[in-house]
Amino acid sequence: MTSPLDQKLRIEGLVVITANRLRDGAVIYRTAAGGWSIRLADALVVGTEDEAKALLRDAAAEGTVAVGPYPAPVEVGDDRRVVPGNLRERIRASGPTFDLPRVPAET
Repeated sequence: MTSPLDQKLRIEGLVVITANRLRDGAVIYRTAAGGWSIRLADALVVGTEDEAKALLRDAAAEGTVAVGPYPAPVEVGDDRRVVPGNLRERIRASGPTFDLPRVPAET
């Protein structure tokens, strides 16, 4: 099987690198400082295959922090606000589409 880093990426427009935090599954975004944030507004936005591959390579090297990094489409408004570029990413950024069961507190 070919590694995602070796596959040709089709970057059409702007993207961010997103993944899930290994510790708790939270959606996280790669930042310009090389870290991760749970805020899409903190994400580094790129627009070329080479930039996306470099970010993916760095993200994959941090296997103990994030799992499943990939480029996700975004849009940047006139107000410079970054918003998800498709339905899947809007759902991931907003959280589950249904209420999760609550775990009773231990007494």
